[in-house]
Amino acid sequence: MTGIYYLVPTLVAIVISMLIVRAGAIALMMTGMSYDKAKFQALSAFSGTGFTTREAERVVNNARRRKIVTWLMVLGNAGIVTVIVTATSSFTQAKGLGVGLNVLVLLVGLAVIFVIARHTPFVRHWEEFAQNRLARFKIFEEDATVDELLHLSEGYGVVRVQLVENSAYVGRTLSEVNAGLKKIFVLGIERENEWLPAPRLTSKLQAEDYMVIYGQLEDLEERFG
Repeated sequence: MTGIYYLVPTLVAIVISMLIVRAGAIALMMTGMSYDKAKFQALSAFSGTGFTTREAERVVNNARRRKIVTWLMVLGNAGIVTVIVTATSSFTQAKGLGVGLNVLVLLVGLAVIFVIARHTPFVRHWEEFAQNRLARFKIFEEDATVDELLHLSEGYGVVRVQLVENSAYVGRTLSEVNAGLKKIFVLGIERENEWLPAPRLTSKLQAEDYMVIYGQLEDLEERFG
């Protein structure tokens, strides 16, 4: 029976780990990540699995997210070590039927934790609490990065297209060009050494102009690829 008492800190450590991962996901979400991606990256950092994804690269390139992930990695190592040590102590102290009883208690405990994790009201209240607490930190007062504002991770991008002499766009106004483009918008024109941001819709395009265009990458590839 002695070994069962070691399972208590094991299960407590697992519960705390679950709460930390949820709080980490909320913290990442507050930097501009979507909720689903934030949950995945928080779990990845906490567990030390290190999945290589585009979102992981965006985490590394963002100072706020690097700080959050660093804390998740540190806390994750401590949590995993605690779980391993306490669980191992439980089974080494048990003898005979006690081993089977420990396994049963551990499985039941994990099942209860899983039910709690799936219990939406509990999770929602914890996430709201974490968000309110985290909002007080200055780390979340910084402005969103350019790639977040332009939703670059969602299939949008900016391209630079040069107009040659026989281009169908030469001599046409921006209003005519924008009207024929789907989910694409001309942000500006580079003409010789001059930058024309947000040009008037009546402006006519000239040969050798560079159009700086924002839109969905698939549409940009189809139109100008």
